[in-house]
Amino acid sequence: MGGRQILAARRLLTEALDGDLSDDETVTAGRAVIAELGSPERLLELVAELASGEGDPEHCAGLSYRHVLGFDKLLLIDGGPRHMLRAHLWHHDATAIGAEDIHNHRSPLASYVVRGRLAMELYEARGDGGITADRYEESLAERSADWTLRPTGPARLRLTHVGQYAAGSAYALPANTLHRAWCDTDVPTVTLFLETGAERRRHTDVFTAAGPHPGAVAKVPLDVKDYLGALNDLAESLRSS
Repeated sequence: MGGRQILAARRLLTEALDGDLSDDETVTAGRAVIAELGSPERLLELVAELASGEGDPEHCAGLSYRHVLGFDKLLLIDGGPRHMLRAHLWHHDATAIGAEDIHNHRSPLASYVVRGRLAMELYEARGDGGITADRYEESLAERSADWTLRPTGPARLRLTHVGQYAAGSAYALPANTLHRAWCDTDVPTVTLFLETGAERRRHTDVFTAAGPHPGAVAKVPLDVKDYLGALNDLAESLRSS
C-alpha cells in the first residue's frame, strides 16, 4: 500500500534486512540503509508522499507520539516485526520525564541525522565505580500501549564513549547497548530512525539518576489530522534546509 516512494523504501528495507543475518550484519546493513533513505532529496520525496495521505495514515498516526525521552516520533513505514522506519524530531529544551535516562532497545537500531546535531554517550554496567543510578525494566502494558516501569534496584554505570553526530552522520547500535542521546543545538534536530532485526527483547533497561520514575507513563498518539500536519511541517523544514 502506498505510492512510488513508499514502495521503493519498503523494497529497500526488505532486500537489505530480511534474511538470516547475524547481529553484526544487521547493524551494518541497517546503517547503510538508513544513510540511503536519509539523503535529503529521497527523504523529502518520501515524507511529502506520506503527507499527501498515501500509505496508511490512520495506522501510522496511532503509533506516533511524544516519546518519554523527550522527542516526537512519527512512524513513516511499519514493516512488521523486521523493520519500523520513523522520523524523530528532537527539541533542545526537552523536559520529558525520561529526557536524561540511559537506556537500551528491544532490537538493533540505526539512525541518520538529517538536520541539526545529536550528542551521545555510551555506557556499560559494572559492579563498582562509575555513577550510581536507579535501574528499571521498561515494557509495554498488556492492555494498552503505555510504558510500564518496574524498579529493579540500584546500579553503577561507567561512561565509555562521548560523541557528536552532525547532519549527514549515521550510527547503528546493537539492541543491548546502553546510551543516552539529546539535541545538541539551539534548533530542532531531525533524525531518521530504523528499528530492525528478526527478534525483539521483551523489555528494555532504563537507568536514571534523576529520582524515582512513575510506574507507568501514558502514550498519547496523534490523530490523523495532527499526524499529516506534522509530516507537512517536516517536509517544509526539509525543503528549507
